Amino acid sequence: MTNSELKEFLDTKVAQYNHPEFLTTDPIQIPHQFNKKEDIEISGFLTATIAWGNRKSIIKNAGQMMQMLDFSPFDFVMHHQEKDLGPLQQFVHRTFNGDDLIYFIQSLRNIYTHHHGLENVFAQYASKDSLQSSISQFKTIFFELPHLPRTTKHVSDPLKGSAAKRINMYLRWMVRNNSTGVDFGLWKKIKPAQLSCPLDVHSGNVARKLGLIKRKQNDDKALAELDANLRKLDPQDPVKYDFALFGLGVFEKF
Repeated sequence: MTNSELKEFLDTKVAQYNHPEFLTTDPIQIPHQFNKKEDIEISGFLTATIAWGNRKSIIKNAGQMMQMLDFSPFDFVMHHQEKDLGPLQQFVHRTFNGDDLIYFIQSLRNIYTHHHGLENVFAQYASKDSLQSSISQFKTIFFELPHLPRTTKHVSDPLKGSAAKRINMYLRWMVRNNSTGVDFGLWKKIKPAQLSCPLDVHSGNVARKLGLIKRKQNDDKALAELDANLRKLDPQDPVKYDFALFGLGVFEKF
């Protein structure tokens, strides 16, 4: 397949899957329940954090999280009392538990109080064509409060070899435009051209079959390879191809 044929094929798949019907089976439906910027970005961040494993389970447990936050995540983050955190102890999604959730709530309050919010942290440390060093810096800031060592595994660090799939997915949600009603286009300080594709087992397998990745592991080096090839297809919005790779992998068993 030539580059132009590959682009035509993937553009067709983007049009097919970057569509509101996508919301019915994807965790991005959780932040779509909200209208306020801060509610969307906090609910999106918490949902993306637990976005591994069975997707029905992710959606169910993310919904339970929102219920625990009284369906007002920003208000809960900013105004909770110590007694409000106790019920969160019951939460569990795979290895993410109540202790982790409680720390995430406390850290998010710190970020909105002392670092001007999530968008500002990611934008402040972004480079011209990448957010990977920004994600690493975000992790440092996120864990600047006293915390259990076990909780740190729930935020990836690309500078330590991770493809950081869930955070890159979250950044796609916040930054890519809302023209199809799937992603939000909420964050204006970051450009879609700076985003990296959320690389997981599905998108990785499809990308290898299409010759977009040669590396066998789904790590930071594979992500850099994928990013470079997707930028050749669309330098302004390379991560739109996440819809194509994911759709081909999950829905079409490509």
